[in-house]
Amino acid sequence: MEIERVNKTGGEADLTAARPHAGSFATSNATESDLGFGRVAAQSVRGRFLSPDGHSTARKLGLRGQRTEQLYLQALALPWPQFLLWLFGCILLLNGLFALAYRGLGEAALSGSDTLGLTDPFLRAFVYSVGVFTTTGTDGIHAVGPTAHSLTVAESLLGPLVAMLVLGLIIARLTRPRAQVRFSESAVIAPYEGGRALMFRIVNELPSELSDVRASVSMTWFEHINGQRERNFHQLSLERRDVTFFPLHWTIVHPIDERSPLRGVTPERLRRGEAEILIRISGHEETFSTQVSARHSYTWDEVTWDAKFANVFIESIDGALAIDVERLSRFDRLPENSTRVPPASEGAAIP
Repeated sequence: MEIERVNKTGGEADLTAARPHAGSFATSNATESDLGFGRVAAQSVRGRFLSPDGHSTARKLGLRGQRTEQLYLQALALPWPQFLLWLFGCILLLNGLFALAYRGLGEAALSGSDTLGLTDPFLRAFVYSVGVFTTTGTDGIHAVGPTAHSLTVAESLLGPLVAMLVLGLIIARLTRPRAQVRFSESAVIAPYEGGRALMFRIVNELPSELSDVRASVSMTWFEHINGQRERNFHQLSLERRDVTFFPLHWTIVHPIDERSPLRGVTPERLRRGEAEILIRISGHEETFSTQVSARHSYTWDEVTWDAKFANVFIESIDGALAIDVERLSRFDRLPENSTRVPPASEGAAIP
């Protein structure tokens, strides 16, 4: 059963599946709470753990260059316009190099271009190279001499091989299941049920459906324990950890109460602790019937105070529920110190 729930940020409705309260905060032991970064290594990290696009900032050295693997992964991850631009650019560059090689053999290396009306020697060589590389024909231009013929044979073998690699890469991009989840540009500390809550919003940017979507949110920052400053990880409890259906957007809420690691928090405490909110979203992608995930993080300076998210719902002509995705990151300003000053009900802050 679906219900229309009024978000506690102040009037925005959110379509989600009914589910009981997610439960209270409980501190995990050190081994489980460091998220796999390693407690000892985490103490020496400076800067963020995850980049804004969700990739880990950690590096592994001593595993050789892995340039081919890195290039393949980057080719899969590039947006289509950039991918096509790089693809055409590389093919033109490769043909340009072959054209320079033909030109280096001298004017007599290529013959039969008189009827084409091409007076520039490099352009004649480039046209011939493209015809050989793509196997579309050379319009009467032919190689002269053993060296030019050897170069032609090499290019005629390389062209189809490159074409097969490009086709395989395009098929891999088209058939690769992925989660393209957009996160709000910043998280907010907003009013919530007489107190405060940390909130951010997500939306599925792909036309394919995600279902059984689950959110896991952790926080890392420096704390003073027994006079020592050390980085600790905390799992944040959520108002709800999962939704069965994800047709529109989801405002993910961590209530700040006396059991929250953010109790009594202020902007200065977040800055001093170099806080970072680490997020993992997972769900079932129905087109390929597989599990996909997305990651994101907010650092202390990407958290907005004294604000609440603006309404994203709009009226549609046919009366169906609709949202404007461009409003995902918009928020309304509240009076100063609405959320910067912690309420007494939260209790003492973690030092």
